[in-house]
Amino acid sequence: MIKKVLLIEDDVVLRENTAELLELSGYQVETASNGRAGVEVAKKYLPSIIICDIMMPELDGYGVLENLSKNDITKYIPFIFLSAKTERQDVRKGMDLGADDYITKPFNEDELISAIESRIAKTAILHDEREAKTFNANDSEVYDDIRTLNDLKNFFDDNGKTFLFSKGDIIYEEGNNSNYIFLIRKGVVKNFKFDHDGKELTTNLYQEDELFGYTSFTQNVPYQESATAIKDTELVGVSKQELKDVLDNNHKITLELIQLLTDNLSGARDQLLDMAYSSVNKKTATTILKFAEKLNNKSGEPIRISRNDLASVAGIATETLIRTLSSFKKDGLIEIEARNIKILDLQKLQQVN
Repeated sequence: MIKKVLLIEDDVVLRENTAELLELSGYQVETASNGRAGVEVAKKYLPSIIICDIMMPELDGYGVLENLSKNDITKYIPFIFLSAKTERQDVRKGMDLGADDYITKPFNEDELISAIESRIAKTAILHDEREAKTFNANDSEVYDDIRTLNDLKNFFDDNGKTFLFSKGDIIYEEGNNSNYIFLIRKGVVKNFKFDHDGKELTTNLYQEDELFGYTSFTQNVPYQESATAIKDTELVGVSKQELKDVLDNNHKITLELIQLLTDNLSGARDQLLDMAYSSVNKKTATTILKFAEKLNNKSGEPIRISRNDLASVAGIATETLIRTLSSFKKDGLIEIEARNIKILDLQKLQQVN
């Protein structure tokens, strides 16, 4: 497994030299030039370990550690301070905030690599202990309470791993290992595939409190489509092994999941029939209403969604969609401003044939 290091250092020469040293030692390295940028990179990159300077612009190293320690997805990442500050009170402050180690400049290669390796190993051991404690197969009472789909969602929420994605971020790509099944805590997710001509085809939309990513609940089948966040999204994921433990201990929830798959297949069939036989106006109106529902659109609020996404879900060419939207605007059904679409007459939009 490739070990990923995030190096946060404002000194350009030291940052580049240290990154090169780490890469030559077999690490995959991401860098940031100040503390604020480092926090953002850490949340997206999810490194195996963070090496961070203390005195930096924007946000100092203490602020970086404090910020990441409050985030569930980054709080267990080992953190090493790298600084010329050697006074006892500086060292004590860093360790009191939760740093795993403190290396002073100048340092040698062996010292840095040794610190990284020991901290990564310690974190791996603690992670295994947490996993064993939380998902011990003998702890059957954890699974006995899971009897409905809502119970399963509560299990995801209480025991799963949190993932944060900004609008437009790829969650997974077609062909990736399907390690996790996800529950949406907040946001909206789009599933899509590319056809032989490279055209993107939207296959499904998922909103808050819905499960997705279940190519297979038990087998290691790769994801059959890609997924992206179409607004800022928070997910909680449970590994297939963890879910298998749940299903092995409770067959009733297995039947609930089979019903969920059946309902999704039925919805996909209806969507294909609509795409095949409905008029362009009907497809466009239905798609606008679908996005309004998935985006939790409140009465009078605009929907912000790309025309390509609308066309992809409706199964029509983008040029055709634009002409249809112009017609709807002329008829007073919607209002268009930039990428925003505001529904003016919901009832008439629902009645479009």
